[in-house]
Amino acid sequence: MTSHAFDIDIEVAPSTLNIQSESQVVTVHTGIAYNSVDGGSVYLNGILISWWKSDNKGNFVAKFLMNEVKALVEAGELVCPGENELTLCGDTTDGAQFTGKTTVSVINILPSGSGGK
Repeated sequence: MTSHAFDIDIEVAPSTLNIQSESQVVTVHTGIAYNSVDGGSVYLNGILISWWKSDNKGNFVAKFLMNEVKALVEAGELVCPGENELTLCGDTTDGAQFTGKTTVSVINILPSGSGGK
């Protein structure tokens, strides 16, 4: 069996990562069929996937813990503030490797809002 590598399109939510936010997860939406992905093989910039699901179109959606993504900033692997490339990689169920890349903003701003006075 011959395996091959291919690129996929991804979208990251939130598209701006605020390291001061209370967000718990970073979600990566893909255009690859859920059933064709070996979920346990998926990484985002070296972070192992936390959990995964199918969206309403049957595509693979990856979830990563926000604290682990924030740790990339602390380690100097992501620039804050700044534009950063996030790379999702993994394997299909038939052994092919896929990669998706996108750019996100990383900021460090204390959220304003309904907090205490």
